[in-house]
This record gives sequence, structure tokens and C-alpha cells, in this order.
Amino acid sequence: MGIRVQKFGGSSIANITMINNVARRIVKAKEEGDQVVVVLSAMGDTTDELLEKVQGITSHPPEREIDMLLSTGEQVSIALMAMAITELGYPAVSMTGYQAGIQTDNAYTRARILNIEPERISGELEQDKIVIVAGFQGMNRYNDITTLGRGGSDTTAVALAAALKADICEIYTDVDGVYTADPRIEPRAKKLDFISYDEMLELASLGALVLQPRAVEFAKNYSVPLIIRSSFSNNAGTLVGEVESVENCRPVSGVAHDLNVAKIGIFDVPDRPGIAKKIFSALAQEQINVDMIIQGWVRDGRNDIVFTTARGDLKKAIPVVEKTIEEIGASGFVYNDRVAKISIVGAGMITNPGVAADMFKALANEGINIEMISTSEIKVSCIIAEEHALKAVNALHEEFIK
Repeated sequence: MGIRVQKFGGSSIANITMINNVARRIVKAKEEGDQVVVVLSAMGDTTDELLEKVQGITSHPPEREIDMLLSTGEQVSIALMAMAITELGYPAVSMTGYQAGIQTDNAYTRARILNIEPERISGELEQDKIVIVAGFQGMNRYNDITTLGRGGSDTTAVALAAALKADICEIYTDVDGVYTADPRIEPRAKKLDFISYDEMLELASLGALVLQPRAVEFAKNYSVPLIIRSSFSNNAGTLVGEVESVENCRPVSGVAHDLNVAKIGIFDVPDRPGIAKKIFSALAQEQINVDMIIQGWVRDGRNDIVFTTARGDLKKAIPVVEKTIEEIGASGFVYNDRVAKISIVGAGMITNPGVAADMFKALANEGINIEMISTSEIKVSCIIAEEHALKAVNALHEEFIK
């Protein structure tokens, strides 16, 4: 008898009928002989509805109180699910993140899991109970509730699977696997039967919303097998795991797009040691994540630095940049929040030269200008005008996915 961790997102449990349907799926896993731990998100749009209530009170809510509020959504889900499973004749117990032993750092609204002490979960499993855990939340060293950021329930599930040494972690969502592109904008997108941890991590980081990047990091670091499946069908889904041979990999496994991007350019930055550190340390202190960075050619002892961040962080980043350019003696800055990041990902890029050139050719053929380029061994990303994002995805999918 193994341990199976199942995670169900908000769209899978949006109402009572759907909760009852998921309860039957959970019980089926139990009847197959596994010990079952379930991680749940809040029902439907509960999190967004709670945030709307906040906006009716204040535009600058304390982040600690945001976490206190948002954590209630998952607690409703787990209690109702435990009741639904009990009604089917199987003992079940619900647990908050704290009760499940999930310990986090102190970064409210975007906490990171530091440790999990799963003894209580293990004890309940030994009593033949199905354990239902609130996703998206944990407890910091001050005994305050923290939340893990959007998609944090994925991370909860994978981290619990690692801590419990589970045989499999199943992520149930409203799609039946990982596709070569977003099927909502690319009708020719194909479902993948298998994708490597590295490819999935890149796709998740680059805008594919099927998994949170930190969840994939946990899975890769602890070798947790993942299956992405639909809660509305019995299709096999997509397995995420270790790749056996890079030579046998596809040059491009998928095309990703991200509209949550803003670009900031700083002009005439003094070219001396420590300046880049000063700029990006100031942003880091405000919990602003920076993605792509380009430094221009030095002229007269100065250069330009351009970087991207999440569009939602732009408002917070602007005063930081304004203050920093005064301190370092730069001449000014500009920003643009109407850009998009388009990426191709594939483990086989390592052994297939010319992939980047083919990407640039496909974009050029559509008249799409490239504003920034970033590469790694298994991905190429370009910043383009937001208005061309859909056209770019379609062109790249046609170029690479046969």
C-alpha cells in the first residue's frame, strides 16, 4: 500500500455538486488500496471574492491580514470535503496548514515552505483516515498564518508528497494535461504524454499556468513523480519526471506566453563595480522579482540597463527605481507595461543547433519586432509588443510543433 497525494484546484470544487464528485474520486483512490492525502484550493472564485471585499475597505491592506483572510477559503473547502467523504462511509479528517506541520518563512502573501513535520498526517493515515489538507497556507515562526502566493496549493501538494515520500502526486485541474501551447489560443495544441522536470519548470516560469514553478522545483529536487490530470475526465494526463536521454528529446516541447510582464529601462548607468548590485538589491528588498536583464554596450563610462518584472509589481518598482537612479547618478528611466514574453522550451535544444534562429525567422515572417532576448540551455524567450502575443504563439507553434 502506497501513499498518493491528490491536489484539486478551485475550478474542480466550485460548488457542492462538484465537491461530491471529487469526493467519489478520492474514495475510489482509497478503494484501490492507497493511503490518500488530499490538498484543496478554495472553492471557485472565493479568493478573488475575498480580495474584492478588501478593496471595499482599503487600497493598502496589511499583508498579514490579507493572509489571515485568504486562508479561510481553503478551510471552507477542506471541512466540506471531509464531510462529503465521511458521508460516503470513509473516515476523513481536515487539517489547516499549521495542523499539517507546514512551516514557512515570514514573507506574507508569498511565503516559502521551509520545513514540513508530517507526523500528525502520518498518524491519521495509520488510523486508515483520508487526510484533507488546506493548500496555499502555512505558519511562520511567529505562529502567524502565511499564504504561498497564487497557485500555492500546487506547492503544498508536492511538498507534502516529498515529506511523506509519496509514490505519486496527482495534480487535478480543469485541463487534462500539459499542452504544447495554450489550447485556448492555439487550436492545434497537442497534449504531451511526458515532459521533463526542467521543461515543465521553464514552461511554468514562462507563463504556462498549469503548475506553479515552485511546485515543479520541489518535484525536481525531491524526485516526486507528478501527473497532471483533469478532474472532469478519466484521461491519463501528463507525467512529469526525469528525462532519460537529452539526445532523444524533442527540440521544442512547448510554446509559452506571459502577458504579466512590464519592462523598465534605466539610462546612463555608471559603469563601475557594485552599481548593478545596488539597483537589484533595492528591488529585492521590496520583494520585487526581476526576470530578464540586459546591459547595453559601455560608452563614455556609462551604459543602459533594461529588465523585466511582473506587471503587478510595476507600481511598487517605480519609486524604488526613481530613488536608486538618484543615488547612482543615472540620467533617467522609462517603463512599458504593454509587452509580452514569448518562449519556446525543449530539452532537445542542447543537441539541435539553429533553434533560436528558426524562432527569430518565424517572428520576423509575421512582422513581429523583438525587444529583448534571453536564453538558457533549454529555452529561448523574447519580449515583444503585447498586441502581437497571439500571432507569435500561433507562428511559433506552426514552426516547431509538427
